Amino acid sequence: MHESHSMVFVTFGSTEAARRAYHEIKEVHGVRQAAVMERSAEGLLDVPESWVRGAGTATVLSGVVGGLVGLIGGPIGVFLGWGAGTALGGGAEYKRLSDSAEGLLVFSRGLADSTSMLIAELTETSPDAVDEIAARHGGRLVRRPADEVEAEVRAAQEEAEESLRAEHERQD
Repeated sequence: MHESHSMVFVTFGSTEAARRAYHEIKEVHGVRQAAVMERSAEGLLDVPESWVRGAGTATVLSGVVGGLVGLIGGPIGVFLGWGAGTALGGGAEYKRLSDSAEGLLVFSRGLADSTSMLIAELTETSPDAVDEIAARHGGRLVRRPADEVEAEVRAAQEEAEESLRAEHERQD
């Protein structure tokens, strides 16, 4: 069966339904990351729940590898290798999480006041599991190819960077 890399956006009228669906979708095979966004009646945005499969793995693994490489230099080498490896892995994780946060901001624009949205990135062979979760909790689901969503986020990032450059040029 054909596998697809998708992003799902499920809008709910209640925060409780979004949070229940969030806890269920994390257990679906192929889900890589998920988050709940809530917009209050006053228009304030909150992300009370977010999860990334394997978060922390890059930091730990690079720290271990750095420590092993540092064995050549003795106890001080282990310490320095572990520290350098952890710092490099942490930087890579920070970049990944930062990109995810920027993506959430891009898609929060369409979130109406007093509603919630569950967003998940996944690789799936059948849409049934996610469709059932959305239906069970009364959500309205939109599924999009992940590469299209990534392109939109990248375009928004570039637009924001260009806007900042233009603002800095006007101030100089």
